[in-house]
Amino acid sequence: MVTPAPQGSLHGNRITALRWQNFLEKLGYAVVVTESWSGDDATMLIALHAYRSYLSMMSFHEHYPNRPIVLVLTGTDLYRDIAVHSEVLCSMEVADQLIVLQSSALDSIPANLRYKARVIYQSVRVDIPERVMSEGFQVTVIGHLREEKDPFCIARSLPLMPLNSKISVLHLGMAMNQQMERTAKVYSETLERYQWIGEVSHIETLKALSQSRLMVISSRMEGGAHVVSEAIALGVPVIASDIPGNRGLLGDDYLGYYPVGNETALANLLSRAETMPDFYSALKKQIDTRKDLVSPSREMQSIQELMIQLLKD
Repeated sequence: MVTPAPQGSLHGNRITALRWQNFLEKLGYAVVVTESWSGDDATMLIALHAYRSYLSMMSFHEHYPNRPIVLVLTGTDLYRDIAVHSEVLCSMEVADQLIVLQSSALDSIPANLRYKARVIYQSVRVDIPERVMSEGFQVTVIGHLREEKDPFCIARSLPLMPLNSKISVLHLGMAMNQQMERTAKVYSETLERYQWIGEVSHIETLKALSQSRLMVISSRMEGGAHVVSEAIALGVPVIASDIPGNRGLLGDDYLGYYPVGNETALANLLSRAETMPDFYSALKKQIDTRKDLVSPSREMQSIQELMIQLLKD
């Protein structure tokens, strides 16, 4: 299995790879996770990220033309790179099976390749003993600070909130460049209700999420954010940018969408969730109905069915 996310990182691709490795080993397969294919003998290659795993896929296919390749497509593959990098389409064409992490992503796969695509939802195993709410109305934002995440939409929305709002924002995630770090620090210093604490461990992230009343995901593009699956598993309502990657996880009828980049609309939704119990309860109910999608047993069964299909010959 190859993923461009380095060992020890908390990038979504690495977390997905390790989760799949765990399931595959439970199913009896021996799995090695690397950043690129080493040339070692393997029955199958599973690649995450069509563009950045392109060389590994082409090399494996050249050495073992009759051995299966599985490609797990990311948000940047489908919603950005496919239009500007020919390697994405080449990777999709050489793969025997295409995996997407939420249902809306199927619409972004070229029609002639959809026959080999399937959805495998990311699962979450929650080890938090019980949800203990923080005081006030805590809103959590989780994700590395980079342009495609529109990470500061939440900070831009706070000055638009009513003065008597009890909302406080906890922002978790590593700044991916110096400008992002400077901006996060300025917002932390100038906005009383905003705190950026950088990257923390996965268990600390889940703990913070479990103590929150809401999670906000403001991305411009997503393949299917794992933090949304985690919020679903924990029963935490989500306020989400209206993009296919979020709709594919939360459903088209979900009530918590706002237009991408629109901090005014985000502020309005946050205020409704804080002050209108019926609206908050409706969001919570919609989240709870999605919990089966993110169960580990469901993802493991989907992976088992994939392996049986590809290795039956």
